[in-house]
Amino acid sequence: MSLRITEIFTSIQGETTYAGLPTTFVRLTGCPLRCGYCDTEYAFHGGTRQSIDEVLAHVVAGGAPYVCVTGGEPLAQPEVRKLLEVLCDQGFKVTLETSGALDIGGLDDRVVRILDIKTPGSGEVAKNLWANVAHLTSRDQVKFVLCDQSDYQWARMKLDEYEIPKRAGEVLFSPSQGVLSPADLAQWIIDDRLPVRLQLQLHKTIWGDEPGR
Repeated sequence: MSLRITEIFTSIQGETTYAGLPTTFVRLTGCPLRCGYCDTEYAFHGGTRQSIDEVLAHVVAGGAPYVCVTGGEPLAQPEVRKLLEVLCDQGFKVTLETSGALDIGGLDDRVVRILDIKTPGSGEVAKNLWANVAHLTSRDQVKFVLCDQSDYQWARMKLDEYEIPKRAGEVLFSPSQGVLSPADLAQWIIDDRLPVRLQLQLHKTIWGDEPGR
C-alpha cells in the first residue's frame, strides 16, 4: 500500500486552533479542485510513491507530536485512510485538512478533521459535499476562506442553514491573502457577534509563500 507524496516536512502549524505548535506535515499529491486562491498548486502533479512505512519513518524522524495530513486533497487517495489510522496508532495527534468535496465519513475517530468549505469566491462552491456536515463532531473544525463581503454573508447563511457551530468544535473564518483585508473581516465578525474565530496564516507571516514551510 503506497501513496503519492509531494513533501513531508516539520514546521510550525500556521492555521486552526493548533497554530503555533511544532507539526510534521504530510502533503499528498493531487487535487480534483482548482480554487482561485490556491497556494499549493505545486502539489497538483508529480510527487513520489512512498509506502505507509516510509511515510511513517519520515514522520517519526520529524520529531513533532502533531501531524497534519494535507494536500492537494488527501482524500483523493483512498490509501490515506490507512495512513491516518497508522499515525494515530503510533500516538501522534493527527489532523486532516480536506476540501470537503469528498466523503469524510468512516475516518478514524481519533483524527481531527479540518473541513474547508468552499465559498463562491473560490470558484469551486459547487464541489461542496454538504452531507459531510452530518459527520462533524465537537473535535472537528470548519474553515471558510473568504474573498469579499459577499463570501462572508454567504458563509453566515451556511452557518445557520446547517447549524455548523452546533456540530463542529470550532469555526474558522480566514481572509484570502492579499484579496480581503483582515481588518475588514474582523470588524464584520465583531459587528455581527458571530461565533467564529478569525484565522490568519501564521506560517506566511514567518516564511511567506516558501514551499515546505
